[in-house]
Amino acid sequence: MIKTRTGQVVVSNEKQNRLLKKLYGSTAGRVMLKALTAPALSYIAGCFMDSPLSKPLIKPFIRRCGIDTSEYIMKGINSYNDFFTRRIKPGRRPVDTDPDHLISPCDSKLTVHKINSRSFFCIKGSRYRVSDLVSNEFLAKRYCGGYCCIFRLEVNDYHRYCYIDDGVKSENTYIRGELHTVNPIALERYNIYKRNSREYTVLHTENFGDVVQIEVGAMLVGRIVNLHEESSFMRGDEKGRFEFGGSTIVLLFEKDSIVPDMDILRNSADGTETVVKYGEKIGTKAPEEQT
Repeated sequence: MIKTRTGQVVVSNEKQNRLLKKLYGSTAGRVMLKALTAPALSYIAGCFMDSPLSKPLIKPFIRRCGIDTSEYIMKGINSYNDFFTRRIKPGRRPVDTDPDHLISPCDSKLTVHKINSRSFFCIKGSRYRVSDLVSNEFLAKRYCGGYCCIFRLEVNDYHRYCYIDDGVKSENTYIRGELHTVNPIALERYNIYKRNSREYTVLHTENFGDVVQIEVGAMLVGRIVNLHEESSFMRGDEKGRFEFGGSTIVLLFEKDSIVPDMDILRNSADGTETVVKYGEKIGTKAPEEQT
């Protein structure tokens, strides 16, 4: 289930869900997945989506997804990927500038999960290891007792993402993998956060400690485009973008660094995703211990 911050239930794409259930729930479908999740197919699809030949796909996609194009800068769009990575108009995604407020890095559907003392977190009864996300056992142990925030972007979401605070970042680490869909249907059968291609960095932030940000690619999304290697950054600066398709951003927070908003925690405990927007407050800095 998906809910807005006001509690309204968002209807999911049932036609798409039926197709994914056939792919992930049958033997024949899983055979097809071998080809569909291969990075080589993503590369071919990406070349097509970059070309003017893909432009006729744009208008039917806008109608099908009900996208309000008045929010976006629509000039200079000559391919599907130009449209997919379109920029939002100034002022349409105001960034909360309060340094004690944790903001969302993107438009997405958010769930928040507690990381236990053995570096696991649970989604719908299944356990996931933090070290599976970053392929780094030493780094994963630093986040025991903290939070794992999962921002799932669907194809109709704005696919650019920003920095959540001021700070300095490490270099990007790319982990090659497959490209399964990030739809929850796939999550029920595969640990996509371990199997999918992904890229991560450590953000040394001023207000929330050392935060690991992981961008996870999805089916037919071969390109995670991060704009910077080691560098300084400011809250709300664009960090990067996904090209074509759904995708996911995962943020890992250390113990006692943040307090997620209660409605998001409550929804996550019920297995419900919360709709959040780029730059919107989703939590606060944890209060410092009194001495």
